Amino acid sequence: MFDLFIDFSVTLTGFSTFRLQGTGMAAPYFETVQKIIGPATLDELLLQYQAIVATANGDAATLDNLLRNTIFNDPKFGPVTRNIIKLWFVGTWYQLPKDWWGAYGTGEQGDSFVVSPAAYTEGLLWPTVGVTPAGAKAPGYDSWVNAPVFS
Repeated sequence: MFDLFIDFSVTLTGFSTFRLQGTGMAAPYFETVQKIIGPATLDELLLQYQAIVATANGDAATLDNLLRNTIFNDPKFGPVTRNIIKLWFVGTWYQLPKDWWGAYGTGEQGDSFVVSPAAYTEGLLWPTVGVTPAGAKAPGYDSWVNAPVFS
């Protein structure tokens, strides 16, 4: 299921498998999601995704439509999927809504938390906006010679 989690994450984030694996956060994120929502719920979500990919048969528009209507709009899978996106981009697992937890959760609900110190520095937010994480990675040699370019 780990490989399917990576494939799902590639679709959700728009980043390549290579880039996601390169963060070093793939296994910790998989384990975090699995621990919080339970292996059975995660497996169900990933198998649903796999079925959607098969149905879309390589058509990006169909895949997008099916993801929106089948997973994102689903009361069980939608909140988890949005949390997986946030996890990759900001390294934080956000507490699931109480309604979700009451209907589908097992165990203790828990709070929002940063998965690890590396999760902050490796978040996909930074390359997306074209900066380095403040206080964690240097911007690079000679990076302040020219004024910033705003688009």
